[in-house]
Amino acid sequence: MKSSTVIMLDNGASTIKAGIVGVHNSDPRIIMNAIVRSKGDKATYIGHELEKCRDYSSLHYRLPFEKGYLTDWDAEKAIWDGIFSHEVLSVNTAECSLLITEPYFDLPNIQDVYDQFVFEQYDFQSYHRCAPASLIPYGKLYASPGLSTPECMFLIDSGFSFTHVVPILDGAIVWNAVKRVDVGGKLLTNQLKELASFRQWNMMDETHIVNNIKEKCCYVSVDFKRDMEASHLDPRNNSIVQEYILPDFSVNRPGRVRRPGEPLEEQSQVMYMNNERFTVPEIIFRPDDIGLEQSGIASTVAHSIALLPDELQGMFWSNIGLIGGNAKFPGFHKRLETELRALAPVDCDVSIHSSKDPILETYWSGVAFAKKAAFTQQAVTRAEYLEMGSNASRRKFRDWKLGPVDASRGPEQASRKGPTRPQRIEREDSPPLARRASKGKGRATATRR
Repeated sequence: MKSSTVIMLDNGASTIKAGIVGVHNSDPRIIMNAIVRSKGDKATYIGHELEKCRDYSSLHYRLPFEKGYLTDWDAEKAIWDGIFSHEVLSVNTAECSLLITEPYFDLPNIQDVYDQFVFEQYDFQSYHRCAPASLIPYGKLYASPGLSTPECMFLIDSGFSFTHVVPILDGAIVWNAVKRVDVGGKLLTNQLKELASFRQWNMMDETHIVNNIKEKCCYVSVDFKRDMEASHLDPRNNSIVQEYILPDFSVNRPGRVRRPGEPLEEQSQVMYMNNERFTVPEIIFRPDDIGLEQSGIASTVAHSIALLPDELQGMFWSNIGLIGGNAKFPGFHKRLETELRALAPVDCDVSIHSSKDPILETYWSGVAFAKKAAFTQQAVTRAEYLEMGSNASRRKFRDWKLGPVDASRGPEQASRKGPTRPQRIEREDSPPLARRASKGKGRATATRR
C-alpha cells in the first residue's frame, strides 16, 4: 500500500485529540466532542467552533456519545467535518489514512458504522481502529532508561464515561480480565453540580463552569478521615476550603480560584469549595458513597490481576500505568499506590507509571504506532472494504470482537476470540442503536438558532 498522510484521532467522549502524523506529533488540536448551544451568544457551536464562544453560561450540549458509546452519528459527522476542514487540519481525506480509537467493548453494529463512515462518507485510503490501550505499548508511558518495554503492562484508563482497568500482555489486551468501574469525569461533574446546587448556588445548568471548578479545585485525599475532620472545623475558614470566584461573562471575566489576601469586588459571586474538593473524586475509589454497587478502582485492579496467570501477576503489579483525564487530580497517584500496596501480595512490588499529560498519552502512542510498519500491515484499505465490507475489519483488527457469552457474565468477561460474524446480545444496559448519518459527503446538518 502506498504511503500517505496519516491522521490520528483519539476520539474521546469528551474531547477529540486530532492531528497529522509528522506535523502534530506532540501538540494535537483538542476539540470538544459536542455540538453546543449558547443561550448568551444565541449561537450554536460545532466542535472546534466552541473556541469562539464568549458566554459559557447555561450551555446546552448535544453529545455524540451516550453511555460510553458513539450513537449520534449526525452530530459526530458535523464535528469531524470541522476537524478535516481548512479551519483545523485542512486535509483531503481521500488522500489520507486514518488511525482512530474506539470505546472498549464496542458493539458490532457501531463498529460497522465506523467502517461505513470512514470509507463511504470520507473515502479514506485506509484506516485502523482500536481501543486506546492497544496503542499504549508503542508509546513511552512504561519507558525506563536502559530497559526495554515490559511484556506485561496494566493500564488504568479513567476517562469521561467510565474507568477501565486493562491488562496488556505482549502488546495485546487480555480481554477476559478487562474490568469497568462506572465512574468517569461526567459523573463527577454531575455530582459536583448537585452538591453545589443543594448547598450554595443553583448550578444545574452550568456544566461548563462546574467542570472548570472541578478541574481547578478538586483533589484526591490521601487521608480522607483527616481531611473530613479539618473541613468541619469552620465551613468558611479552614485548611481545606477554597474560594472560587464565579465568572462574569458580561465583562469577559473568567472564573478563578481566589488568591490568599486578594480583595474581593463587591459584585463578585463566590463559591466556597470545602469538603466537595475531595468527596467528589473519592467516588472513583468508593463508588458505594453514591449507591453504586461496585468495587473501587483499587479493588477492581486486584480482581483483574487475579484473573491473570499466577506466574505473571507480579510483573503486572510492577507495571501499572495511568491515563485519562481523572488521573490529573492531585493526589490520585499517591492514593492509588497506597491502596494497591495494601491489596498486592507481600512479595510483589507495586510501581505506578504516570504520564506528563494523561489526556494526550493515547494520542502520542498512536503517533508512534502510525510511524511503524505494523500500522500499514494492520490497516484495512479501501479496496479491501469494497470487496469484503466490514468483514475486512473483523479479520485484520486485533481488538475485542463480540462472541458467544453467557448473558449472566456480561461483556467484560467475553471471550477474546469470537465468530467471524458477531451476534448482538440484548442487555438491559445496552446503549441505544447507533443513529447513522444521512448519505452524502456534505456537512451534516446542525440547526443554528
